[in-house]
Amino acid sequence: MPTFSLDALDLAALLCSKVCHDVISPVGAIINGLEVLEEEKDAEMRKFANDLIRKSAHTASAKLQFCRLAFGAAGSAGASIDTGDAEQVARNLLADDRLKFEWVGTRQLMPKNKVKLILNLCLIASACIPRGGLLRVVISGENDTTNVALEASGPNLRLANGVPALLAGEPETGNIDAHGIQAYYTGLVARACDMNVEIAVTPEKVSIDARPATMAAAA
Repeated sequence: MPTFSLDALDLAALLCSKVCHDVISPVGAIINGLEVLEEEKDAEMRKFANDLIRKSAHTASAKLQFCRLAFGAAGSAGASIDTGDAEQVARNLLADDRLKFEWVGTRQLMPKNKVKLILNLCLIASACIPRGGLLRVVISGENDTTNVALEASGPNLRLANGVPALLAGEPETGNIDAHGIQAYYTGLVARACDMNVEIAVTPEKVSIDARPATMAAAA
């Protein structure tokens, strides 16, 4: 078990900071668009403002729906979540003109912590391809034999410094800020559902594998 421990209040505060940071940009854009509609009479500018509001509202909604499953309670203790719902919120958030998102696996009810783990691993994998590319998620097995494999490939491929250490619960600097909290939280969730996470980086792709700790130890 990791020797580093983050105070529960600090964990909550840092996660809240991350969610606010993610949502404030599209919400700010909505406000800007409304201000344009109040002041502008030009038809083209009003059309631009309406498009901005519509797009930003969609982005804010996608981020909030994703955060609800990835970080929130999302049901009572011990609840299961439909992986089809998880796929949809991930697709709404991540898939766009630059990033192709593939999700492979039989739809099933899965313990919510495993769903949280998958969604948080999607965030880590997508951050590896900031200019877009392909993000592929493959879920095999079920219950105690669930395996999750993610692959990210694309231009400017990179894994952020410190991510493996944060996943392991041992930040390299001995401290965690709002930039590192998501990877640290992912490690907490992995250990909570007894899953082992491994990352491999090559010039062509970043691979992330999550499987039951007992199976990982046997391998």
